[in-house]
Amino acid sequence: MAEFAVLIYASDAPHSPTATAEDLEECDQHADELTNSGSMVMAYALMPPDMATSIRGSGITDGPFHDAKEAIAGFYVIEAPDLDTAIAIARTNPAVRDGGGVEVRPVHSGGFIERTDQPAA
Repeated sequence: MAEFAVLIYASDAPHSPTATAEDLEECDQHADELTNSGSMVMAYALMPPDMATSIRGSGITDGPFHDAKEAIAGFYVIEAPDLDTAIAIARTNPAVRDGGGVEVRPVHSGGFIERTDQPAA
């Protein structure tokens, strides 16, 4: 089965340091639904864009790489038999209903990196 990355775009990231369980309820429910369906491979919620640090050839700056009205709030990887199915799954993301959106991209390669040695504490 093919893997697809779903990038979540929103005007604000619900997963802020001060987020409550109520703030995250809709996102958590969506993640549970995808997990229970067997399509979720992995997921990461990102902190708000104002907590980003951008690195360019000219130096390091605080804030996101681009100044935009929407930023990537998180991403997840799903398994689906084809792009049409991946799009149907991605359309159920709460960001789509809440004024944001998602981007679906086929995954070329990659995966979790297994570490064989851990740095000393």
